[in-house]
Amino acid sequence: MPRTLVTGGAGYVGSHMVKLLVASGAEVTILDDLSTGHADAVVGGHFVRGDIADVRATAALLESRGIEAVVHFAACSLVAESLANPLKYYARNVGGTVALLRAMRTAGVQSIVFSSTAAVYGDPQRLPIDEAHPTQPVNPYGSSKLAIERMLGECSAAYGLRAASLRYFNAAGADPEARLGERHDPETHLIPLVLQAAAGRRPGISVYGTDYPTRDGTCVRDYIHVSDLCVAHLRALEWLAGGRRYDCFNLGNGDGASVLEVIEAARRVTGRPIEVAYAARRAGDPPALVADAAKARRVLGWQPAHADIDSIVRDAWGFEQRRAR
Repeated sequence: MPRTLVTGGAGYVGSHMVKLLVASGAEVTILDDLSTGHADAVVGGHFVRGDIADVRATAALLESRGIEAVVHFAACSLVAESLANPLKYYARNVGGTVALLRAMRTAGVQSIVFSSTAAVYGDPQRLPIDEAHPTQPVNPYGSSKLAIERMLGECSAAYGLRAASLRYFNAAGADPEARLGERHDPETHLIPLVLQAAAGRRPGISVYGTDYPTRDGTCVRDYIHVSDLCVAHLRALEWLAGGRRYDCFNLGNGDGASVLEVIEAARRVTGRPIEVAYAARRAGDPPALVADAAKARRVLGWQPAHADIDSIVRDAWGFEQRRAR
């Protein structure tokens, strides 16, 4: 494995990635400003608290640690916040990645795996969504990620940068050992919110809209286990090590679960009642978002190991219970 820098390695997906890389025998350095991450989520490697926007410091870190590849998670990622404060998202996401790429060029680092998002597609024109689907983001978060993807492709053409953009659908679940999991503030993701209700940390869960054109009238999303996401990043690093230049890949299970199905899975896993309050639709929620991830399977040799919603919820519940102790 290459000596790897993980930006945002104290965050949700980043911390799981660090754990996998360390277990794979990689020499790992973590760069995180802890604005949303947690120092106690770094379970190995060499941690440095810092900002990717500091080109000089990042270049010096890359050189001193002999970094050969970067896995880039550091970003702002709340859709609602991006609508209220788009400049923050362009400055932190796009501007921060510009600074990171400048530091990489200074240090001679030529490989990067980028944490992108299905939000680059916007409202789906067809399902499942493959990589040829039009990219028409409907919020600044998705727009900032798409701008970075385009920048990586252009830097690949101009400088020979080797880069892979991985477009997540709905990251979910937790480390099966319950050491790591979701700790967002505020929490906006359905599965941890439902499990907080099961644990008694919130009175119940709101379901926004029951009249969508789906099998039970509630929104359908493609949930992908965080451990499977990290394996895909590992496969992308291996793919880049073979001299590949630039491409993008969807990451999803290819089969969605509705809001009500997630709630029922949580009831099965926890054995606890979960109160539901029904509310009107929220603006901007598409009925269904489901990935076609055949390209990642074919090109990267990636195969998700946690395809059913119960296994994803079960691992997330283990982390929720650990937090309660």
